[in-house]
Amino acid sequence: MLLYDTKYLQLKSTKSKSGNDWVYAHRPNAKDVVVILPLINNKQVLFLIEERPPLQAEGIAKYSIALPAGLVGDERIGETIEEAINAELMEEAGLKAARIEIKTRRTASSPGCVSETVTIAIAYINGYNILKKPVSDGGVIVDRVLVDKNNIRSWLKEQEENGAALTAQTLAALFYLEDKENP
Repeated sequence: MLLYDTKYLQLKSTKSKSGNDWVYAHRPNAKDVVVILPLINNKQVLFLIEERPPLQAEGIAKYSIALPAGLVGDERIGETIEEAINAELMEEAGLKAARIEIKTRRTASSPGCVSETVTIAIAYINGYNILKKPVSDGGVIVDRVLVDKNNIRSWLKEQEENGAALTAQTLAALFYLEDKENP
C-alpha cells in the first residue's frame, strides 16, 4: 500500500509473514542502482567524498566516502545495467573503463528499510586520464581521491576518525577488490 509519494521516493506498507505492518522506502523512478569501483592501473581506487544531506541533518557524519554510483533507467529509458555503469563512471569520475566486471547484482544495504538493491562492478581503467569534467551531482560530490589499494584500510580508518561515514556499498565493493576466487 502506498503511504506517501514523491517523484524520487515512495513510502509503502506491506505485511510481514507474522502479519505485522512493515513500512519501507521504494524508488519509483529506477529499476536498479549501480556502484562502480574504479581501479586505476590495477593499483589505485578512486573514491568520492560526498556531503549527503540526511547524514548531515541528523548529525551523523560531516561527509561520506563513496564510489561512483547511480540509478538505472531514471534518466535514460530502457537503459541496461552495463550502460548505466559506463554512464555513471563518465559522469561522476570522467573516466572510461577498458573492462567492466559485474561482481554482484543484488546487494541490499538496508533490506529492513528500503527495497533497493545494488549491482556492484569493478571498472578496470588504464591510465588516469579525465576524459570529461566530472559532475558534482547537485553539489553532493565535493572531492575525488585516489588511494593506493594497499593503503585503503588505513585511509578509510583515518577518514572515519575524521568524521566520515563509510557507505555500505563502498565496503561491499571493496570485498570484491581482492576476490581470489574470481580474479
